[in-house]
Amino acid sequence: MTVDAVIEVEHLSVKRGGHVVLPDLSLTIERGSVVGLLGPSGGGKSTAIRSIVGVQRIESGTVTVLGLPAGHPELRHRVGYTTQSPSIYADLSVRDNVRYFARILGVANHREAADRAIETVDLTDHANRHARELSGGQLSRASLAAALVGDPEVLVLDEPTVGLDPVLRRDLWDMFRALADAGRTLLVSSHVMDEAVRCDRLLLLRSGRLIADDTLPDLLARTGAADAEGAFLALVEAGVS
Repeated sequence: MTVDAVIEVEHLSVKRGGHVVLPDLSLTIERGSVVGLLGPSGGGKSTAIRSIVGVQRIESGTVTVLGLPAGHPELRHRVGYTTQSPSIYADLSVRDNVRYFARILGVANHREAADRAIETVDLTDHANRHARELSGGQLSRASLAAALVGDPEVLVLDEPTVGLDPVLRRDLWDMFRALADAGRTLLVSSHVMDEAVRCDRLLLLRSGRLIADDTLPDLLARTGAADAEGAFLALVEAGVS
């Protein structure tokens, strides 16, 4: 595995329902960064993320996370994952949800760990509310608390800001940056191109193929575009695949 690489994907191929979703994906994510996996809906982002966390059946290729095969039992505590839909139980309070996931992970002092995770996502004032009573942004933060309670080194977040208004999206990205500044590595997928400005590096995915792996400034310089969406369109029109 490459020095400082946290995630390494080599020639990954995935089929779903007889359709090739990822024909040949290779990428590397380095430690301590916020990497955006951006592209249109249906382009293979969720499949790539599922492969990285080890819950997707693959056809061929390799996926290595923290030096271990994706899905390895030892990664259970080291990788946090949130799905597009809220990954908590609607009939439980925020606190009971996070404590439940802490117990599943075998976290020592799970009550205190749950409270710390809830505080990290700024939901302490809502800790006793049932998940079904939360707003969309609060649900996203509660799901993030459940992913954080095991103190993972890597966070893999699938469309965590989908459906949220710009203010809530900004607040979540500020939280992602704070987590990265504290030493975690984040892979965040999104179909909202303007979120590119929040990322240290961009992976642009279209039809299962990586069409760019670059910083935003370098991508804009290379394409002559004014923003990430313009750069994406310029690459598509240039036939990059």
